[in-house]
Amino acid sequence: MNQTVVIYESKYGSTRRYAQWLAEALACPLFERKQFSPKYFAQYQMILYGGGLYAGGLSGVRLITQNWSLLSDKHVILFTCGLANPDDPDNIAHIREGLSKTLSAEMMSSIPFFHLRGGICYPGLSLVHRTMMAMLRRMLLKKAPSERSAEDQLLLATYGKTLDFTDRAALEPMLAHIRALQEAGSIG
Repeated sequence: MNQTVVIYESKYGSTRRYAQWLAEALACPLFERKQFSPKYFAQYQMILYGGGLYAGGLSGVRLITQNWSLLSDKHVILFTCGLANPDDPDNIAHIREGLSKTLSAEMMSSIPFFHLRGGICYPGLSLVHRTMMAMLRRMLLKKAPSERSAEDQLLLATYGKTLDFTDRAALEPMLAHIRALQEAGSIG
């Protein structure tokens, strides 16, 4: 039996795409978070959990935090999916700061995190997310153009459009980490 499982929560599809690619690459089961019961954790040695980033939080991460007693002796890997460019160290620091508000210090130190870039389809956003993006746009427009980061400029230039930054190759660092654990005999 495969000892690895991929679990995800996705509102708009980017996290789902990454989760599907991971499950395919690892030939392991894939579950949407709402279909996964914590009692299933006993069957796996490696749990990969992915969720979208919204207002600094990782969607569905309570599955991990509320069941940490079942997971603390397993390999847990989290992957986030959001619009922010993970190649920017400031973005990574902001993501980790947001995660540290939800995850305990033990979780932060023992769980490897991988950050993936998703996309956005403005016409498909919920009213709440459309409103949040409109507020962000207004804040960015108030900044002097010289103070706007490259990411700020990209957001303003593409506001209202559909963008897709998902890239299967972005999974390679996570897959390399998993392969290293498998080769070390930590998991099957």
